Amino acid sequence: MDGFRCIWTKFEGKVRIYTRHNNEITGNFPELLLLDIEDGTVLDGEIIVTDDDGKPNFEKVMERFRSKKSPHEISFTVFDILYYKGEKVTGLSLLQRKELLEKVIPYDTPLLTKVQWTKGNGVAYFNLVKEMGLEGIVSKRENSTYHIDKRSDDWKKVINYQYDNVLIGGLRKDQFGLLLLFEDNRKYAGMMEFMPTPNRKEFYRQYRDFIVEENDKMVYLDPKMKIKVKYRNLTSKGLLRIPSFVEWGE
Repeated sequence: MDGFRCIWTKFEGKVRIYTRHNNEITGNFPELLLLDIEDGTVLDGEIIVTDDDGKPNFEKVMERFRSKKSPHEISFTVFDILYYKGEKVTGLSLLQRKELLEKVIPYDTPLLTKVQWTKGNGVAYFNLVKEMGLEGIVSKRENSTYHIDKRSDDWKKVINYQYDNVLIGGLRKDQFGLLLLFEDNRKYAGMMEFMPTPNRKEFYRQYRDFIVEENDKMVYLDPKMKIKVKYRNLTSKGLLRIPSFVEWGE
């Protein structure tokens, strides 16, 4: 679900919604305040907006997050439960928590739905996700507990990355970022901020040989350095979404 992660809570009849960084965003999504869910419940899920093909669209959900006047209709897709009837259930196994979710959300609606999952067949499931051009999957151990504010090897995010060869056309001055150009037409492809330290040092050793112009914000380069990057998808403007360094090109 390529969307906006959130924690939905209801205690003493009052609903509050938080980001995974504990920032309250209750007012951003008034349609989620009247969900038919009993008191003492805490849910973990993703707020998404789908495109015309029914696929989650990250840009559209962010538009909706920034403005309640946005016409995009959201869907809260739930994948886990932390509290049930006022009792903390994070110590239960994943499959036990999934059973509780079935009780809390007995049927799906366009506004509230459970994330589809399958036991086993992870490779086949991921290949199907790739064919459909979706973001990826999360593999979870069936006996895993829920870890609050802590990463765990029990859950593994497997992203369906796209790959491309691009050219480096510039360097941002205030904060590290490389201006990327598409190799075929040399048009702007996006800004890359993720580059391992050894590769970044290698870039700094050679980029001065390619400087053609600079101002107070950017150093522009003759696009001779080629790299391979991975990225989530192309944005609506045709740019690479969250590109990161893979290897140097030839």
